[in-house]
Amino acid sequence: MNYKQTAKEIVAALGGKENISLLNHCSTRLRITLNDDDKADSAKLEKIDGVLGVRKNVQYQIIIGNDVVEVYQEVNNIIGNISNEDVQEKTTQKRSIGSTILDFIIAVFQPLVPAIAGGGVLKSILLLLAAIGVMDDGSSTYQILDNVGTAPLYFLPMLVAVTSANKLKVNPLVAISAVGALLLPTMNELIAGNASFLSINIQEIDYSSQVFPAILTVLFYALMEKGFNKITPKSIRVFFVPMMSLLLTVPISLVILGPLGYNFGTLFSSAIIWLYSNFGWVATGVLAGILPFMVVTGMHKAMIPYAISSMSSLGKESLYMPASLAHNIAESGACFAVALKTKDQRLRPTAISAGISALFGITEPALYGVTILHKKVLYSVIIASLIGGSFSGVMVLEAFAVVGPGLASITMFINPQNAMNIVWAFVAFGISFVAAFVSAIILYKDEVSDEEKDEGEATVIDETKDVILESPVKGEVLPLTNINDEVFSSGLVGDGIAVEPTEGKLTAPVSGKITMIFETNHALGLKTDNGAELLLHIGVDTVKMEGEGFQSYVQQGDHVEQGQQLITFDIDQIKNNGFEATVICVVTNNNFEVRPSVNQGNVSFDDQLLTVSQLG
Repeated sequence: MNYKQTAKEIVAALGGKENISLLNHCSTRLRITLNDDDKADSAKLEKIDGVLGVRKNVQYQIIIGNDVVEVYQEVNNIIGNISNEDVQEKTTQKRSIGSTILDFIIAVFQPLVPAIAGGGVLKSILLLLAAIGVMDDGSSTYQILDNVGTAPLYFLPMLVAVTSANKLKVNPLVAISAVGALLLPTMNELIAGNASFLSINIQEIDYSSQVFPAILTVLFYALMEKGFNKITPKSIRVFFVPMMSLLLTVPISLVILGPLGYNFGTLFSSAIIWLYSNFGWVATGVLAGILPFMVVTGMHKAMIPYAISSMSSLGKESLYMPASLAHNIAESGACFAVALKTKDQRLRPTAISAGISALFGITEPALYGVTILHKKVLYSVIIASLIGGSFSGVMVLEAFAVVGPGLASITMFINPQNAMNIVWAFVAFGISFVAAFVSAIILYKDEVSDEEKDEGEATVIDETKDVILESPVKGEVLPLTNINDEVFSSGLVGDGIAVEPTEGKLTAPVSGKITMIFETNHALGLKTDNGAELLLHIGVDTVKMEGEGFQSYVQQGDHVEQGQQLITFDIDQIKNNGFEATVICVVTNNNFEVRPSVNQGNVSFDDQLLTVSQLG
């Protein structure tokens, strides 16, 4: 993948860098908030090389897969540093309250996951090492490493302060200071001694690991900063605004906002515990079963606040993580079954790669590359997720880290007080994988394309047959590397050859079906009898001529014979407009081998140009 080109096309399809107000990414997707969603072209985004799919919920979610970090970096290079002034609520569209809240939740909690996951998995590995006798849990080395894993969760309020301030476009360092005041050891000692502020008693609360008090504190701070910025003279703004904002925010947080957020978090966790206590394994099974739809739409991110809150208050989580384990491994099992059963040479490597990713807790490649494209696979994943999730619920499986459950992170289920917890996690792992694999083996069948099912299609595709392509034009043969177009010369579109024409006539290099013809008549697609898909492209950037000088003699769906006239074009008019008239012929599906019959010299219409063979 050409990361720079992919990033450039993504930014253009989103309406330009000026339309992007927020950019971040998760393990497989770019997550982008736009100033005006109407300026984005979803159809164009989906056609970009390297983009697996596009989902629009509150944010634009552009699915990239394992290359997401590289594409994110290139997009970020194009956009540059977005200052507060650049993105100060320029959005012209109106959003519902629900969409606004969900957008805020994603922006605040999504960036927290790597730190919390890293610390949680480190602690679970330490527990494993202690359990098998490799490390002494009483040693200073163990304690130091354990504190390293504890730090992200302990200082969670300050991490939340950063992400909340970034979302609200206020000074993150002052926001950290406001929230940090609640964590000061001296402040905790003072509160523990029945402190009061202006004769108002302060509730004794340990704010470490708490998220909701920090969010409310930063929300209030944001109001103070923006309010004081409007009324404060610029000459004293640098110190006066943060001083006044802190002066008002911290006491009000201690008296009102902190207790309010703490009690809300307690109530929130209690509600989930009530749900689990009353519905038990059914809740875990149902959640696992609907996770494919939640992940596709991005709604699973709404579960992160609960998971983090549960982990911070209870030190464990017994609903979302166990359900995710069942779903993730079910995706893996289904993908490996598809890879084993399919005869599609393009689907098999995709399924294998996606299966491996899902095995390690990353399901988007499986979902977008396999599951949602084949309904029988989706049924298999749902069935297996229900079974695996229900088993996890029956066994009351508990997770001790917030991270995508998978083979590498399975230690997140280690419980020093219950040695069987990790055993049941492995059993749930196995049940989910086997159930999905067996279901997919039984249910999945390769789907026949509409073109192949077309009763009017007389040609039977013989994938084992070599196809000889004759030259579509008269002229001089050129290698693709000589083309003054990076997309073609780099081989991104496909392998093939080019001809510098001496006559403005394009003919069919082989018998086949016209699958596509551009409105401007400067390019068309042709599917051969052995399934190879050709792109015949006249000139470089000639699309800008808007069809002038081009005349087509075929339509989409026509079956053409080798040597049949397809398009005529005016070479002089192309060159007079400042464009090159080179005719490019490439095979766009990558499961074919393309061998040039000639590498240089002049060719005519009946001269052999390429041999195209099915791989494997």
